[in-house]
Amino acid sequence: MKINFSLLFFLIILTACKNTKEPTITFEPKKETQLILVNKTTDFITIDGHADEVIWQTEPWFNIDQLWLGQPYDSTDFNGRYKLTWKDDALYALVEVYDDTLYDQYSDPLKLWWNDDCVEVFIDEDNSGGEHQYNHNAFAYHVALDGNVVDIAPGEIPTLYNDHVISKRTTVGNISLWEMKIKLFDDTFIDGQQNTPKNLKANKKIGFAMAYCDNDSSKERENFIGSIFIPGKDKNQGYVNANIFGTLLLIE
Repeated sequence: MKINFSLLFFLIILTACKNTKEPTITFEPKKETQLILVNKTTDFITIDGHADEVIWQTEPWFNIDQLWLGQPYDSTDFNGRYKLTWKDDALYALVEVYDDTLYDQYSDPLKLWWNDDCVEVFIDEDNSGGEHQYNHNAFAYHVALDGNVVDIAPGEIPTLYNDHVISKRTTVGNISLWEMKIKLFDDTFIDGQQNTPKNLKANKKIGFAMAYCDNDSSKERENFIGSIFIPGKDKNQGYVNANIFGTLLLIE
């Protein structure tokens, strides 16, 4: 019998490829490294960027002060903080940023959006942690200066989620105030279909972090500053790893 050595070699290589497993990344169960109690409000909150509601006068500020990416900065370049409250329909945030230069180099909201000045809101609806880069286990909403909201959908598709985070920014001098209504969706969310936001209740825990992409006039962002301390050298993990998020506990 004549042996076709070329065919035999091909079959051996094919079998070897099939038996080779893709490397997997394992994620440990999430640990609560930051727990924030968030009070419910009965105020009617108008998303206008003016913070006139009583709840914004009484709730505490939380800092955005952890350097995740870039060179060290000082308070004359950036300073950020935020407040939170909730109602049955959504989480509400007030974000105050001192930034000496607001920079938006791309008119297309889906082009290199992370290199423009923007607030980034990380949400893990059930506080489960884990990987979320190209899925909806959690969301990383980039809220641009013009109000467009971008995250990456399954299939690595940059997508607008403007109905997930409704915001209004006002700027006086170097101080910008973002007021936000953030609807929460769980991991059953499917792009392009009808999805219902989750109703919020007391004692619910939510994975959460707040960050700011700061670019004064460069091709790439110069700093990425977050609200959570991340140990180790690689601190730019929020867009992949929901384990690094803090935890919100909703209370009445």
